[in-house]
Amino acid sequence: MGALKRPAAGSIPDAPGSYQFLDAEGRVIYVGKAKSLRSRLNNYFGSHLPLRTRQMVDAAASVEWIQVANEVEALMLEFSLIQRHRPRFNVRYTDDKSYPFLCVTMLDEWPRAMVMRGRRRKGNRYFGPYGHAYAIRDTLDLLLRTFPIRTCTDGKFRRYASLGKPCLLYHIEKCSGPCVGDVTPDDYATLVADLLEFLEGDTDPVIDRLTAEMTAAADEQEYERAARLRDRLDSVRKAVETQQMVGSRSEDFDVIGLVEDALEAAVQVFFVRRGRVMGRRGFMIDKAEELDRAELVSRTLERLYFDDNPLGWPKTVLVPDTPAEAALYTEWLTEMRGSRVQIRVPQRGPKRALQQTVTRNAEESFTRHRLKRSTDHNSRARALNELQEHLALAEAPLRIECYDMSHLSGQDYVGSMVVLEDGLPKKADYRRFRLRSVPGNDDFAAMHEVLTRRLSGYLEQRARPVTERDGRFSYPPQLLLVDGGKGQLGVAVRVLQELGLDDEIPTAALAKQFEEVFLPGLAEPVRLPRQSEALYMLQRIRDESHRFAISYHRTLRGKRMTGSALDGIAGLGPVRKARLTKELGGVRAVQRAELHELKALGWLPDAVAENVHAAFHPGGHAGRE
Repeated sequence: MGALKRPAAGSIPDAPGSYQFLDAEGRVIYVGKAKSLRSRLNNYFGSHLPLRTRQMVDAAASVEWIQVANEVEALMLEFSLIQRHRPRFNVRYTDDKSYPFLCVTMLDEWPRAMVMRGRRRKGNRYFGPYGHAYAIRDTLDLLLRTFPIRTCTDGKFRRYASLGKPCLLYHIEKCSGPCVGDVTPDDYATLVADLLEFLEGDTDPVIDRLTAEMTAAADEQEYERAARLRDRLDSVRKAVETQQMVGSRSEDFDVIGLVEDALEAAVQVFFVRRGRVMGRRGFMIDKAEELDRAELVSRTLERLYFDDNPLGWPKTVLVPDTPAEAALYTEWLTEMRGSRVQIRVPQRGPKRALQQTVTRNAEESFTRHRLKRSTDHNSRARALNELQEHLALAEAPLRIECYDMSHLSGQDYVGSMVVLEDGLPKKADYRRFRLRSVPGNDDFAAMHEVLTRRLSGYLEQRARPVTERDGRFSYPPQLLLVDGGKGQLGVAVRVLQELGLDDEIPTAALAKQFEEVFLPGLAEPVRLPRQSEALYMLQRIRDESHRFAISYHRTLRGKRMTGSALDGIAGLGPVRKARLTKELGGVRAVQRAELHELKALGWLPDAVAENVHAAFHPGGHAGRE
């Protein structure tokens, strides 16, 4: 385990706390928490550790711990230490954008409403975050007609105060004119309090009050005042409509959607207060430590609720999966809120549907995140240069080919070849291979056949004059990747040697863990650095290879299942077979069809209808209806 020594027996307390692994220079490289420090730390000195945990232990030179009174204190201490030291083996969070908030500056003598991003100051009131700045600006514009508090900067406020005359917003009734003393401090404080109440979701009192005032003004024949109140009422109602209603007025809950792959996860959250969606937020998680789904949900809760929470603590948190140590996180959130908080997975109904919507938002965010990296020229260039460096290639691999196999119990065996050129998929060069000579379930034989066919094709093309090459397999890869580890790498090396291409085409194998790449002649895998562009490029090509192989396998399996039941029926050729299954709704529907139903199809001859019916109803009378 490198320089790390196991602490002396009995020296680790059997108590809650946080522990820290340090490297030889004394830098904290990992922080964890435990109900029992002794039990948890003993696990790190076992023989079977996950890859990323093993990498962390190998890099550590010492381990320290801090004992606390209970698990909640251990959780809070862990987060505090992570924030202070930013350890490289703990998960990292990145907000996918800087979200805007609506801020009411309660620290000012005359509070101001403003849209802002970035760091928040304790003492001011914040609402959001919102998905788009224009949405909250439009809402604020509507609300200023009813709650005309200032939106100007402090400099502008002082300038108009010194001039003794108000700005345009005063004249169009979107500001009450505190700069010129046109509103008393008490009345202004009431406007601010009413606006805060409205933004917190308590909208009915405002609407009821404006309605009553409008009716009273009309009854007293003050029609101009009644018209102004009517306009304010319309503005308030429009502002209410911008806040989507997804629950009852008594409900405060947050909904978390989560999408992940082996390296990262995308999180989206909707904040619901008094039944309305009051804000949303999204961020990315870099899975630098070994996490299962439950642990990932726990890390998401930490990220959300250790930050200051401008909307207050929810009564319920709806999560996609039960978090690890659910009782601990429930106790922690209950302590933070001051009353009972539930963490649960919605199973059905509107809450389940809302979580599916939030998850779709996370999927779209994840897609944008990966697309941004894959289409950025600088990122692709760095990835290719990093691959050249880490895999000891003679040149940057501008053309990479990756091969994968797919089958179901040895049936419909297929292989796929996907191509990246200059870091981008070149789908015109993708190839599918239907295996010809592989008996049963033999991935090594399948890989041997696919690579032999592809590289033999290249040799045939190379032997032709340049003007006669047809483009199929004309170019060799500058890096040939196989999915499956050392065994598949051995097959690739053997094929290259058999064809005399081992000195021309470099090859490598992707292990189960993305960080590990096997190279010919090396007993240990090459480990790519976390967050390197090379690692993300290998992830993309493997995902694409899996997708392409599985889609072809499913196509063949579907054709086999469709064709087998209807094959061999006299008069039922491919065209009639396709039309029959389409019109009746599938092969099973054809099998169940009565003779009169088949004969009712005007385009199908009666003799063929009788043959179809007889094929699935043996012993029946062909002419019976």
